[in-house]
Amino acid sequence: MLKKVIIYTDGACSGNPGPGGWGAILMCDNVKKEISGGKESTTNNVMEITAVIEGLKLLKYPCDVKLYSDSAYVVNAFNQKWIDGWKKNGWKNSSKEEVKNKELWQELDKLTNIHNVKFIKVKGHSDNEFNNRCDELARNAIKEGMC
Repeated sequence: MLKKVIIYTDGACSGNPGPGGWGAILMCDNVKKEISGGKESTTNNVMEITAVIEGLKLLKYPCDVKLYSDSAYVVNAFNQKWIDGWKKNGWKNSSKEEVKNKELWQELDKLTNIHNVKFIKVKGHSDNEFNNRCDELARNAIKEGMC
């Protein structure tokens, strides 16, 4: 039986592009771990995807993951099977253009093949304690120059 893990993620950007940050919270067996980081010049979407990648990279073995994100871009890529279409079309989107952030999507695709990940969309900047904390971690990463 796979260990159950909950991950919350968020990304932020000061300008788009501009300095960016990401944050993630992992919870398993009453243990909570917060991580964050950033990049000097990036986009909000890159930070959203990076947060998910970094959260999943911390898992040492295959897990059952409930991953919460306020990014429709990230959640819909999996829940609406966009990523399956991109792979089938050689990482091209429906307009036959190369998928933006392809390398990040490919890394995330590999990680989701290791773990059983359920993507769950949460409303950003509302009353979700963990999403708000991830947003704070991401914004602090920008402020503290973790980029």
